[in-house]
Amino acid sequence: MFSRDIGIDLGTANVLIHVKGKGIVLNEPSVVAMDRNTGRVLEVGDEARRMVGRTPGNIEAIRPLKDGVIADFDVTEAMLKYFINKINVRGFLSKPRMLICCPTNITKVEQKAIKEAAEKSGGKKVYLEEEPKVAAIGAGMDIFQPSGNMVVDIGGGTTDVAVLSMGDIVTAQSIKMAGDKFDNEILNYVKRKYKLLIGERTSEDIKIQIATVFPGARDEEIDIRGRDMVTGLPRTITIRSAEIEEALRESVALIVQAAKTVLEQTPPELSADIIDRGVILTGGGAMLHGLDTLLAEELKVPVLLAEEPMHCVAKGTGIMLENIDKIERNKIV
Repeated sequence: MFSRDIGIDLGTANVLIHVKGKGIVLNEPSVVAMDRNTGRVLEVGDEARRMVGRTPGNIEAIRPLKDGVIADFDVTEAMLKYFINKINVRGFLSKPRMLICCPTNITKVEQKAIKEAAEKSGGKKVYLEEEPKVAAIGAGMDIFQPSGNMVVDIGGGTTDVAVLSMGDIVTAQSIKMAGDKFDNEILNYVKRKYKLLIGERTSEDIKIQIATVFPGARDEEIDIRGRDMVTGLPRTITIRSAEIEEALRESVALIVQAAKTVLEQTPPELSADIIDRGVILTGGGAMLHGLDTLLAEELKVPVLLAEEPMHCVAKGTGIMLENIDKIERNKIV
């Protein structure tokens, strides 16, 4: 039994795994529940995420990746091992080749940490590719032509903005402002304005269900429950879309600024192509309501949301796996 090549989108919020010939076989949160006393891994993925903010003292739900890089090496390794065993791609005698995506501005030390974690979790040969490049391929862009393509990949920990041409990155910027920070801003806003403490899960629900970042684009409300900071008792409040737009305004402005900076550094010929082709938004954070409209207004170019934005990077790894022998020959990675 031969092992299959696998592509891994090792995200701060979710891990997606693409198996050559099978497509995306796994999409689970990057969360590990551990016993503090023994250091034993109890649950990984969906089961562990259910425990976030709801565990007794001896059990800790850890997110081993922060801002797109490994914050806890051992836990990341345990998580990868669990996922790779779960999808059962190891051969009887052989190990799979892995292609893993990472943000554009991570250091050599951080790259080495990702490679080592993957090798220890059962990879024969590990290739690293830059996230926006893989996301653009997954979104269906032909980046191998001599023309400009711009992609904004908003994940859980980082936002990567890149202009690509001839199969490589021309200009790029990576900022630590993405889905997790949005959740945090909502959480802090509710705390400041309503003196109510809510958890990460609740702030993420607010973001998905009623948030917008374009003024007046959405008018919905949601009832949320939390702990009153004054009385210490549970309390329910109603929160509206306009308030969330206000809470996220500063964070989203940083993403807009990063996109503007990349466009300013782009050669004029490629800028002309971007006006024709537009900017593609990928990643889970790209699904934030009104973000495409806001970027289109600020950048003065068409902005399109990719099909299944959350799956773009994983799909891109799949396309690159088809050409992994070429990559090996060219020693691109």
